[in-house]
Amino acid sequence: MAKLSEQQQEFFRNPYYGVVTTLRADGSPHNTVVWVDVDEDAVIFNTAEGRAKPEHLRNDARAALIVVDPQNPFKWLAVSGHTELSHEGADEQIDKLSEKYTGNAEYQSRQPGEQRVNVRIAPEHVDSSGFSL
Repeated sequence: MAKLSEQQQEFFRNPYYGVVTTLRADGSPHNTVVWVDVDEDAVIFNTAEGRAKPEHLRNDARAALIVVDPQNPFKWLAVSGHTELSHEGADEQIDKLSEKYTGNAEYQSRQPGEQRVNVRIAPEHVDSSGFSL
């Protein structure tokens, strides 16, 4: 497992949008814009049951995610690795991400009966540009 540096973790704490790539059943890539969080062990995004991402990840747990600095497109950070899906804490996580990205302490697009899913990517590979070594 690759370890994110403090500088890389701080980059993921910015309200920059990420693009996550999962694999469809036929092996073709599927890209989606996501809100991103990070802790010392993983890069985290949130989705909901019934969407493509959880289905894809249950078939093939590998994912890649890239975040690009909106002020400098040549500064970016990408991780890839196996994922872990969990419902535990997922509602709180989407609210935390909502506050980070929109300023709303509660996620405004929650649907009735929606079951949120936290997805943790344990970085196996880390690629970047624009970071000091």
